[in-house]
Amino acid sequence: MGLLPATRIGKNGYRNYDQTALVRLQRILMLRDLGLGLPAIGDVIAGQRDDSDALAAHLAWLRDERSRLDKQIASVEATVETLKGGEQLMAEEMFGGFDHTQYREEVVDRWGAKAYADSDRWWRSKSATDKSQRMSQQKQLAAEWMAAAAAGGSPSGDEAQALAERHAEWLGGIPGTPGSETGRPTKAYFIGLGEMYVADERFAAKYGGLEGAGFVRDAMAVYAEKNL
Repeated sequence: MGLLPATRIGKNGYRNYDQTALVRLQRILMLRDLGLGLPAIGDVIAGQRDDSDALAAHLAWLRDERSRLDKQIASVEATVETLKGGEQLMAEEMFGGFDHTQYREEVVDRWGAKAYADSDRWWRSKSATDKSQRMSQQKQLAAEWMAAAAAGGSPSGDEAQALAERHAEWLGGIPGTPGSETGRPTKAYFIGLGEMYVADERFAAKYGGLEGAGFVRDAMAVYAEKNL
């Protein structure tokens, strides 16, 4: 992402970093420990976003997290009291404040606390029908990606680029996606996500393995260069 460019690169390809680079690295690590994602850290380091704005976004996430934990505590307390009193447990009371958050740390690490909070809040606000529709859309898109890759077309071809456009629109509709305020993901995010589809076997599996994920990555990169 260019957050920590090498001071110089030797003939052997080794990257060398001087004292100024190490100071920069120290600041990057400090901001990361505060919960900022790499894109936000890049904005801060580049001077496009000051520390107070970045930390305000992290504070908003912490408050949301405190609210979620308060709901969980109240839910467990209610369950304990119900069990002590020998009363019938109610499912909607038992699971208040609990949700599918197994990827929270990974999302926060990659894209920041605000990105996670925004997308999590958006997902929780959806009805069961809405959630089912969104998941069906993603599965359909993945199936069409696999079919296009298996057909042996070019990542820059019309079919692949149409899929890439749909992919971008799908991501742009999710709050927390970098660039979602415009309805489209940022170029860096879209290209980086394509790279992750190949690097992470969990994502590669959704597109039929490394070969299929590589096709998706290449098509996304072509689309991003032309349109984002």
